[in-house]
Amino acid sequence: MARTYESFGPTTQKVLLLLAAGIVLSLNRSPRQQIYIVKSVQKEWRNINRRALNRVIHNLYKSRLVDAVDHKDGTTTLVITERGKKKALSYQIDGMTIPAMGKWDKKWRLVIFDIPERHKKARDALAQTLKRMGFYQLQKSVFIYPFECSNEINFVIEFFNLRPFVRQILAERIDNELHLKKIYTL
Repeated sequence: MARTYESFGPTTQKVLLLLAAGIVLSLNRSPRQQIYIVKSVQKEWRNINRRALNRVIHNLYKSRLVDAVDHKDGTTTLVITERGKKKALSYQIDGMTIPAMGKWDKKWRLVIFDIPERHKKARDALAQTLKRMGFYQLQKSVFIYPFECSNEINFVIEFFNLRPFVRQILAERIDNELHLKKIYTL
């Protein structure tokens, strides 16, 4: 069954979330929280490849998820539109879910990773996010899920800046498939 929602790459999703952080900042009254949000957003903007950022902003503008406001002093401000706010909210990491497929395609999605100790917090956050999203943990750094989820996984990997350490595998069979089918009621 085909998905009916618009799909964006992980960089686009990240840019939308960063633009939406301004909304969160304006609604937050705690100075400590505001400083934390500003520092986090600045760090994440620096982590985005500039060429990819320009391409993403162009595509967001074409998709009417952001709007450009020109100022008299010659500067331009990007403003997230209502449609963009709705899309950004759908990519919030803590509430992210994987939409169910109508019919299982009999393929397993594996996420495997070997993340260095220096990235322990991100590694633990990735594992917790995968569990929360419904993945079954086969081994310490191997998770499995029966339904299409590559967009969501790419977003999570990008969000935690773990691209070099994480692989995705699409498998047709696994030796403990009966056990997994029971878990997912397939």
